[in-house]
Amino acid sequence: MRYNSEMHTHIKHLTIILLSLLIASTIGCSSMQEDETADWSARKFYQEAKKSIKDGDYEGAIDYFSKLEARFPYGHYAQQAQLETAYAHYKAEEPDAAIAAADRFIKLHPQHKSVDYAYYLRGLASYNLIPDTLERWTGQDRSERDPQRARESFNYFRTLLIRFPETKYRKDAIRRMQEIRTSLAKHEVYVADYYLRRGTYLAAANRAKYVVENYSKAPAVIDALEIMIKAYRQLKLTDLADDAERVLQLNRAKFLNTTK
Repeated sequence: MRYNSEMHTHIKHLTIILLSLLIASTIGCSSMQEDETADWSARKFYQEAKKSIKDGDYEGAIDYFSKLEARFPYGHYAQQAQLETAYAHYKAEEPDAAIAAADRFIKLHPQHKSVDYAYYLRGLASYNLIPDTLERWTGQDRSERDPQRARESFNYFRTLLIRFPETKYRKDAIRRMQEIRTSLAKHEVYVADYYLRRGTYLAAANRAKYVVENYSKAPAVIDALEIMIKAYRQLKLTDLADDAERVLQLNRAKFLNTTK
């Protein structure tokens, strides 16, 4: 019995030693992995992050940029890391993180030569919140969804153009703003048509009127005027219906000429 007890104790001690060696080895390997970048310069971190972006490894790029800023918080590379972190989040389809990173850059470096790009990225990130593939899969038109993000994106682009009227991103920002306005107008028409089908004619007319007054250059104005005419007829408001009919004819001619 004593022999068995001594053997049991010996095996127990040996097991503890082996486990300790295993843990020490694991910690050692982990330390070696962490030390892989210990002697990296800011430039090295930046180059590796850019390579990761080129390879489509956006999370890896974000990690490199984060380490760069932590170890070298001042200077050109740190500033670039902050800006390009926003871009990496945008490419990784993490729009909220992209917007937050762009906001941070704007607050920290309001006079930076590339700060207009941070403003532009905010608009892009908000604009692309829902991938186009989702639209194709669900068959749901962008205009049928909550327009909050569209309005947010529009305001981001508008702020860019107000603060930096000569920015090189101006042309693309204007194009996207026009697309957003078209989408917002379609959304309002979608809601107006819903009211019309429900028989709430006054609400339908008012919603359609909002489109005519606020999105006069959008093609959806034609649909809005048609809804107004139908709603006013149902409400027995003949004069208003006739006025809407005249405006409809004028707008049809206008849009016909612009599409030729």
